[in-house]
Amino acid sequence: MKESWSAFDTFEPHFRPLVVIELAKDTKEETKEWLTQRIEDKKKNGGAQLLVKPLAKEDGGKIDGNENIYLVGASYLRLLLGAETVGLVKECNDNSMRTFTYSSRKTFKDFAEDNHNFLTMSECQYIIKHELENLRAKDEKMIPGYPQAKLYPGKSIVRRLLTNGILIQFFPLHDKEELKKLRHIWYSRVKISFQPLDEIRCYFGETIALYFGFLEYFTFALVPMALIGIPYYVFAWEDYDKYVMFASFNLLWSTVILEVWKRCCARMTYRWGTLLMKRQFEEPRPGFHGVLGINPVTGKEEPVYSSIKRQLRIYLVSLPFVCLCLYLSLYVMMIYFDMEQLALDYHEENETSFSNLMLFVPSIIYAVVIEIMNRIYRYAAEFLTSWENHRLESSHQNHLILKVLVFNFLNCFASLFYIAFVLFDMKLLRQSLATLLITSQILNQFAEALFPYWLQKRHNKKIKKRMCASKMDSDLSLFEQINMEKEMGTYLGTFDDYLELFLQFGYVSLFSCVYPLAAVFAVLNNITETYSDALKMCKIFKRPFSEPTANIGVWQLAFETMSVISVVTNCALIGMSSQVNAIFPESKTDLILIVVLVEHCLSGRTDASY
Repeated sequence: MKESWSAFDTFEPHFRPLVVIELAKDTKEETKEWLTQRIEDKKKNGGAQLLVKPLAKEDGGKIDGNENIYLVGASYLRLLLGAETVGLVKECNDNSMRTFTYSSRKTFKDFAEDNHNFLTMSECQYIIKHELENLRAKDEKMIPGYPQAKLYPGKSIVRRLLTNGILIQFFPLHDKEELKKLRHIWYSRVKISFQPLDEIRCYFGETIALYFGFLEYFTFALVPMALIGIPYYVFAWEDYDKYVMFASFNLLWSTVILEVWKRCCARMTYRWGTLLMKRQFEEPRPGFHGVLGINPVTGKEEPVYSSIKRQLRIYLVSLPFVCLCLYLSLYVMMIYFDMEQLALDYHEENETSFSNLMLFVPSIIYAVVIEIMNRIYRYAAEFLTSWENHRLESSHQNHLILKVLVFNFLNCFASLFYIAFVLFDMKLLRQSLATLLITSQILNQFAEALFPYWLQKRHNKKIKKRMCASKMDSDLSLFEQINMEKEMGTYLGTFDDYLELFLQFGYVSLFSCVYPLAAVFAVLNNITETYSDALKMCKIFKRPFSEPTANIGVWQLAFETMSVISVVTNCALIGMSSQVNAIFPESKTDLILIVVLVEHCLSGRTDASY
C-alpha cells in the first residue's frame, strides 16, 4: 500500500548537497524566494518537499559571483519515498528483484534505517531531478517578477524557467572520493581487462554503463575478425579477388553478434533492476509547445498541437530538406571521384614516390569533408526535429536518429557502394575504405576527447587561480568544486558515441572482406575510445543525471538494420568474385539464383532472431 506524503516529516538535520541550481545573474529576489519556497513546500501543497540552501561560506556569508547558486538535497526518508514514486527496482533478501515500496522496505537487501548507502548517489540525484522536473504550477499565472513568463495549472516550473533563461542549468554534483576510486580502477592505469561496469552503473547510471558495456562487447566481438584478418591481409595482399572465405565469415559474424548482445544486455539490466522497471507515462518534452488544452488520456491540462500540422511540417519541409542534403552528398561524392581520376592520371605520368603518395590525398580530403558535412547536418537535423514539435521525448529522439542515420549512411558509404558495384574496382575500394576508416577515427578522437580535455585543463587553471586569489579562510574544496563543475561542458548523451560505433560497424561488416585490417584498426580505436570516453566522463563533462534503461533503445534496431544490409552486400560481393564465377563459367543465371537464395536464407534467419 502506498504511503501518504502528509504522514511524514522529511526534515533532515544534516544537509548533503546532491544537485546544483544556477540562476541567471540578474534574477530578481522575489523569483528566488518563490522558487526556493516551492522546492521546500510539502507535497500536499504542490511542492517538491526537498531541501535547498544558497551556496555560502561556513560562516554564512555569500561569495562574490555565487549569489545565484543553490544546493539541493533531501532527507533519507524523502529519498526512500521518492524511490517508490519513480519505481526503482532493488534486490530483496531472497535475491529476487522487485519494485521498491516504503511499506515493505525491510524486505530489501542491505536496507537499514541508518544505512544511507542503500540508495546510490546517482539514484538519489535521479529522484531529485524527477521531483524538480515534476514541480508544477498550481494557481500561478506567471513566474513572480517576470510577467512574460506565463504559467498555467500543470505547467512544469523548471521547464518554464529554462526556456525563459531564468534558470541557467541544474546538474548533479560529483562525489570526489567515489570518483577518485572509479578513476583508479577504470582508466588510471593502462591495462587489458574488463571494465568495472557495476561501478560505472552505480556512479553514472544504467544508460552510461550500458554504452560502455556495448563498447566493450563490440570490441571483443571484433577480435576474431581481426585475428583472421591479419593473416588474410598478409598472404592475399595483391590478390583483391580472394575474399570469398572472409566475406562468408563476415556474413555469419554480423548476424550472430547482435543476437548474443541482446542476451548479455538482458543479463546486465536484470542484475541492475532496470529490466523489470515499469515504464512511466511520458510527460510532454520541454520544447513541446501549443495551445493549452486537455489531454484526453490523463485529463490534465497541457499544450495541445495538431498532429496534422506536425505531419505537414515533416513531409513538406523536413523530408525535402533531407532529400536535398542527400543529393548534395552524392554531388560531393562525384567531385571526389573526379579528384581520384586526376590523381591517377598524375601518377601514371610521373611514376614517382610523390605521385604515389598523391593517390591517397583525394580520399583523405573526402574523409575530412564527410566529417564536416556530418556535423553540419547534425545541427540542421536537430533544428528541424525541434521545429516539428513532437510531444514526447522518445518520438523526438526517434525522428532525430532516423534523419541522422539516413544521411550518415549515404554520406559515409555511398562512395564505397559505387566503387564496388558500379566501378568494380576492388583496389580503389580497399584504398578508400582504409582511408575513410582511419581518418574518421583520428578526427573523432581529437574532436571528442583530446581538444575538449585541453580546453578544460586550461579553464581549471584559471578557476584555481581565481579561487586562491580570494584568500578565503574557510575550506575552499566545495566552492572550488562547484565553480569548476558549473563551467564544465554538459554531456549531451550517448547519441554521438553510438553513432560512431554504428558507422564503424558498417565499415567492418560491409566491405572489410576487401580490407581485412578494418577490424584491427576498429579494435585499436575502441581500446583508445574506452579510455578517452572514460576520461571525458570523469574529467571533461559535468556529471550527467542517471537514466534507468533496459536496453540500448532504437540503436539496437539501427545495428540490426545494418546487419541485414551487410548480409545483402557480402552475398553480392561473393557472387561477383572470380572464384565463384569460375564454378559457373557458362550459366550466370544459376549463380545469381544461388546467391539470392543464400541471401534470403540468412536475412530470414536474421529477421527471425530479431
